[in-house]
Amino acid sequence: MKRREFISLFGGAAVVWPLAAGAQQPAMPVVGFLNGGVEGPHYLNGFRQGLKTAGYVEGQNIAIEYRWAEGRYDRLPALAADLVGRNVSVIVVNTPAVRAAQAATKAIPIVFVTGADPVALGFVASLSRPGGNLTGVASLVDEIGPKRLELVHELLPTTSVFAVLVNPTSPAAETVSRDVQSAARVLGQTVHILNASTEGEIDVAFARLAQLQAGALLVTNDPFFNSHPDQLVALAARHAIPAVYAWREFVIAGGLMSYGTSIPHVYRQLAIYVARILKGEKPADLPVQQSTEVELIINMRTANQLGLTVPIHLLGRADEIIE
Repeated sequence: MKRREFISLFGGAAVVWPLAAGAQQPAMPVVGFLNGGVEGPHYLNGFRQGLKTAGYVEGQNIAIEYRWAEGRYDRLPALAADLVGRNVSVIVVNTPAVRAAQAATKAIPIVFVTGADPVALGFVASLSRPGGNLTGVASLVDEIGPKRLELVHELLPTTSVFAVLVNPTSPAAETVSRDVQSAARVLGQTVHILNASTEGEIDVAFARLAQLQAGALLVTNDPFFNSHPDQLVALAARHAIPAVYAWREFVIAGGLMSYGTSIPHVYRQLAIYVARILKGEKPADLPVQQSTEVELIINMRTANQLGLTVPIHLLGRADEIIE
């Protein structure tokens, strides 16, 4: 063989080998992450930790396509359709995004996280046998809404008028409002429901507190509210209103008190289910997980600023006290 022929043959082989080797490598799975709120580390850190526990590292052996509705839930159907068009392997959703994802696909597995009862909302047939292409993690965050009212009553025993901030566009809005009103009747209290689904409406809701003579405010769990902890905490401080929230992140931002589950913990659980599906399990065979872990967080700096004395028995039950 002549030298020129050898070089030509070798050069041609060098082009073919990498292509052949690349063709044998499995495609990296792509997860669609659809959320009704705005991007936040409290969601992503827990989710990525859960994936890592299961052997997946973003950018190395898994890719994630993020879509955030930023509180505009009317955008969710288009965002869900976009992810389906990209042929993702799994779609991860929170409560406002479930129906949009269900409408967009009956084939791609959907894994949800919700603070409400997924059976009552019609997401799944049952917790043990969800059926179809849906499963997920359900926390107690909405179910324990009435308990937050009891905690406020313990903190402010002479206060009989409360306000509750609800996003009327949430799938769980009606249930949340009904449950807290029922709890208020049992305690002999008056509750006013304030609706807000935009930042401007949040401002209007806070402006009504004085008119209603509300002695405290409960901020319900909702991705839109959860995306604006600084705004809500600042407004509570400006109006000098004791406010109770569903998540620890609000208390870290300066809120008075929270009672609920841990966002990072729930999203770690969510990621474990995503990994199991990527490894071959079917959503219909995975029962909906129930996250029963709850935590009471109290910010004593904020209590002092409001001139409140937190009862000893309440402090004794707190999982974390911020001095």
